[in-house]
Amino acid sequence: MKLAVITDSSAYLEEKTLQRENLFILDIPVNIDGEEYVEGVNLTAEEFYQKMAQSAELPKTSQPSIAKLDEILSSLKDEGYTHVLGLFLSSGISGFYQNIQYMLDEYDDLTIAFPDTHITSSPLGFMVESAFEWAEQGDDFAQIQEKLGIQIADNSAFIIVDDLDHLVKGGRLSNGAAILGNLLSIKPILYFNDQGVIEVYEKVRTEKKAIKRLVEIIKELTKDGNYRITVIHGNAPQKAADLRQLLMESGVTAEIPIETFGSVIGTHLGEGSIALSYTPIV
Repeated sequence: MKLAVITDSSAYLEEKTLQRENLFILDIPVNIDGEEYVEGVNLTAEEFYQKMAQSAELPKTSQPSIAKLDEILSSLKDEGYTHVLGLFLSSGISGFYQNIQYMLDEYDDLTIAFPDTHITSSPLGFMVESAFEWAEQGDDFAQIQEKLGIQIADNSAFIIVDDLDHLVKGGRLSNGAAILGNLLSIKPILYFNDQGVIEVYEKVRTEKKAIKRLVEIIKELTKDGNYRITVIHGNAPQKAADLRQLLMESGVTAEIPIETFGSVIGTHLGEGSIALSYTPIV
């Protein structure tokens, strides 16, 4: 088996993973004031948050290019690949997953799987990295898909945002929830449900209480297993450091990396957002 993994630029990937020759990434462009940017090409995460703060309108994102995916798939056979794994952002926040299902049987001599990850950002990147590790340890394609299924079935992210308008205007959260939050000064805890859709999990009165509750939720959900827990932030490094400290003080002993929401997810969550994600280590 020669395995290619395709993902999109919403995934947070370690530098060592980005260097893999059998990794292919579909760009998700971000439009700011009529200009199109791709993080890592003509935009850094820091520049994105600066530009978003200065922009009169919220940025907009596009779906990954189906034409580019077709181009990659068409070239893989000639490069000796036999199996392809496509791990893309959740179908609950993008129509891309549904739009590519017809491609599964379009390419002779390639065995292709596009599981719905139900997630994005750091957990998506961890799935990509895990797939490579499993392949290197000798797992076949069916075993890799089975292990991914375990991760997909039991992973989520719980999120607190500074401004719900980003999610509402991007169509990722109901308008009613935003109006309620803004009028009553409620700090809702959002999460990816088991279908990969962002919903309100709980409504908490203040950010301080919401962050404390975030720690309680993650501790409860991960107490009986081995999980990778990650702090993710939207240009809010001090919030991230404080949240990690709270986790450690609560008794979480595993390594807790701090990662950032890049431009794609930052567009919809906004600056100042903070999240805790968990994914099973299989």
